Amino acid sequence: MTAARVEFASRLQRLRERLAKDPRLTTRVVLGLLVASNLVAAAAFLRPWGGSPQDLQRQLAQMRQEVRQREATVKRLRTLVATVEKTRGDADQFLEKYFLDRQVAYSTVLGELNALADKSGVKAKDHSLSEEPIEGSDTLSMMSITGNYEGSYADLVEFANAIDRSPRFLTIDRLQAAPLQSQGSLNISLRINVFVRGEAQPQ
Repeated sequence: MTAARVEFASRLQRLRERLAKDPRLTTRVVLGLLVASNLVAAAAFLRPWGGSPQDLQRQLAQMRQEVRQREATVKRLRTLVATVEKTRGDADQFLEKYFLDRQVAYSTVLGELNALADKSGVKAKDHSLSEEPIEGSDTLSMMSITGNYEGSYADLVEFANAIDRSPRFLTIDRLQAAPLQSQGSLNISLRINVFVRGEAQPQ
């Protein structure tokens, strides 16, 4: 034992002896401990360890505000997710409706052009095909079909209007017309662009 511990033990022993000899001293010590514990309890009640009632009210109000802000953030995120999902669905529908399958795009567009030309009174001749990928996509590309036709100016106007009204999202990229020796007849060169989807075939 150190000297301090010996001294503390000695004082504690003397205190016990005094308490044993003097019951009134024992009563005063007990009453003192009770008063001290009551003071601690009163302090905790009047000023809780977490702060005063006003502090707790402010903390509660702040927590409620944070809860409302988080609820608003969650609501905005849910709305954003719903918007993204709707946009994705609309984009998929647009691709399905206006982007042709690469496997059948050329034959489909060529059949459409021949049908429109025949209906407009334009004579279809030869056609050629080219395709360019759309930047940023591995599955989308633009197909260009160049065709040569023969017909009158009125037939050409009707043919161009029919292409413009086609539900297959055909766009006229270039249109040239030159007069032929035949009176009122034109040599027509037309390039049509159409968007296609699907994996490109290996060369």
